[in-house]
Formats: sequence, C-alpha cells, structure tokens
Amino acid sequence: MQSNEYLRQVVAMLSEEIGVRTYRDTDRLQRTAEYISDQFRSFGYEVLRQPFLYRGNTYHNLIAERSGHLRPEKVLVIGAHYDTVRTTPGADDNASGVAGLLGLAQALAAVTVSKTVRFVAFALEEPPVSRSRNMGSYHYARSLNEKKEQVEGMISLEMIGYFCDRDRSQHYPLPLFRLKYPSQGNYISMVGNVRSRALTRSFAASFRKAVDLSVVTLNAPPIVIGIDFSDHWSFGKFGYKAFMVTDTAFYRNPHYHAPTDLPDTLDYGRMAKVVEGLAAALEEWGKEEKVKGEG
Repeated sequence: MQSNEYLRQVVAMLSEEIGVRTYRDTDRLQRTAEYISDQFRSFGYEVLRQPFLYRGNTYHNLIAERSGHLRPEKVLVIGAHYDTVRTTPGADDNASGVAGLLGLAQALAAVTVSKTVRFVAFALEEPPVSRSRNMGSYHYARSLNEKKEQVEGMISLEMIGYFCDRDRSQHYPLPLFRLKYPSQGNYISMVGNVRSRALTRSFAASFRKAVDLSVVTLNAPPIVIGIDFSDHWSFGKFGYKAFMVTDTAFYRNPHYHAPTDLPDTLDYGRMAKVVEGLAAALEEWGKEEKVKGEG
C-alpha cells in the first residue's frame, strides 16, 4: 500500500518547494499542475486538462481515469483542490488531499475495477471563488452534467493529514455535537448533504473493515457550518451524491489558513491509513455490478 514517505514527499513538494498557490500565483499553479500530471503519468495514466477562465487567466483541472471493465459508463469521481489562500503554504489545506488523490491513483493503477474511477485535481477552490460557479470543481461538474454522464458519486479529499490525541482537541459547529462525537481529534470524517447519506455510510462501512483508523460520518443540511465547504458542494449543485473526507479543518487544525500549516505538523502514518481505507472502499464499490455482470 501507499508509503508514508510518498505522501510526505507530495506534501513537501507542494507546500515547501512550490509554496503559496493562490489564484494570483499562476506560475506556481502551473508548476503544481505539471507536477501532479507527471505523477499521474508515472502510474500509467493519461492526463486530460480541462481549461477554464477566471479574471482573465486560464486555469486547469487535471483528469486521470481508471476505466471500468464491466460498466465503464458508470463513474465515481475522486477530487482534491491544489490551490491555497494567500496566508499559507497549505500542507494540510490541501496538499494532503492532493497526496491522498495521487496515492489512490497509484493504488488503483493495477487494480481491475468494474466501474470507472476518475481522479480529478481541481485548480481553484479557495476564496474568493469558494462555493461559487468559478470553482474548478463547478466547471467540471457542469461539464459532466452537460454530457449526461452517469455519475454515481463524488468524494472530495479536503485536509486529511492533521490528527491530535489530546482531549478537547476536537471542536464542532454546534454544542450538542459534543454529546455524540469524540472530544479527541484522532479520527477521519466523511461528511455531506442529506441526499448523500447512503453513499457516505457505504464507504465508511468498507473503510472500517479495511483499517483500524476511526471514521465518523455526518450528513446534514447546509445550516451546519462547514458541511459543504469543499468541492463536493459543486457536485451537489448538479444533483450528484457527494461527500467530503476530512480531518475537519478549522474544527481541529490550529494551523488552518496560517503560515504554520507546514509538512511537519501532519501525521503521515494516519494519512496512509486514510488512503488505504479509501482504496479498499473503492475496490468494494461496484462489487454488486460485478456479480450481475458475471452472472
């Protein structure tokens, strides 16, 4: 399975070697795009670029695909954004998500899947475009809708590297959450809208069978602050089922959007378990289709 060291290398490249990656830093975003594309190609994937315009500049979503052998028309999208806000080099937000995306792409490169898994690195997600039609993920989701592709779901990797075993290190949007959820920030969460509850719980169940890292699920309306603060928001706008895999961002990580969001603050052992668990869940996904196809 994916090594801790590879995940660390990806995070270090994006956050240390390249650094701050805002929409204004077009050269750095281009360098990031080339790096991600090269990684996809090194695993044997072809890479497609989807260009889009924002404030006079062109940005690119990067797409790699593992085609299904039984039902290739049915698609699951795994995505992560590679930009940052201006105040941070973004080790957790979201170099960790990109590292997870690449780790999953490598893990599935030699695996036979019955339905298509598509890996997408999105160019813009952070302010000033967040939760708007200018997000890279919105452009991509809209293109899928226009083509009438059979998207069965979308998983957004949004900050997957910060964990803390200290009591009361985990915070929540509403006080009542403390009655149900852990006080220690040592788990990964899968969160999305109400429509995506079945998809979320299905992947969480497969995840739990594969690794010993605790996973918490939550599907709730947008009134819960943060429930749709990533690229899964875009897919929800087009009616697709989508959820986010996250360490809960500002509810846990004190380095959120800060200059201190650096590689050494992340837990690469637990990150590797996130990737391993998701890879196992992806292999589990579509098994029913496989049985039907072979029968």
